[in-house]
Amino acid sequence: MNTLSDQEERALIALANEARRRAYAPYSNYAVGAALRTKSGRIFTGANVENAAYPTSMCAERVAIFKAVSEGEREFEAIAVVTENGGTPCGSCRQVLSEFGLDVLVLVADSEGKLHHRFALAELLPAAFTLLPERK
Repeated sequence: MNTLSDQEERALIALANEARRRAYAPYSNYAVGAALRTKSGRIFTGANVENAAYPTSMCAERVAIFKAVSEGEREFEAIAVVTENGGTPCGSCRQVLSEFGLDVLVLVADSEGKLHHRFALAELLPAAFTLLPERK
């Protein structure tokens, strides 16, 4: 699993919390923010964006991942996810993140910045579905 210093973890959580403030969640009232750090050191943030047609909504984690990929990044080090109560990423977000490696550090914090969980993605998505050669 990738590791960050305590200061780097706190900074990533703070960026995710800032992104959470930009969430558009009028239906669930469950704002989520994410901050994704690539192995090159770049950081991409995302906020959940809901829609009246629920399936067309997008989670914060996937917003950050898609922004990174659209900017040419494919190797991820860590992602911080912030919700009001420290909720973990949904299955779809776990699956999308797994496409880029199961050793990604996943930090889960609440809106006060308190870290609730620190996982390797492989712990959140055991026996991940993949068609690519094994990625660690």
